[in-house]
Amino acid sequence: MDWLKIGSALFMLAMVIYLFPRAKHAVQNSPKGSLKDWMGYVLPMAAVVLFIIVLIALV
Repeated sequence: MDWLKIGSALFMLAMVIYLFPRAKHAVQNSPKGSLKDWMGYVLPMAAVVLFIIVLIALV
């Protein structure tokens, strides 16, 4: 293992340690989604899944 790999691993570890508390704070203080918000996510995702199924069936 050379110094570049060791340095990269240390940098990634430091990045995770630096970002984890901020991500935890953001998740705890984020607004909760309503049913309308979730349906705005589920409907487009269902359309994409159905489109992919149609494409697979056509092959």
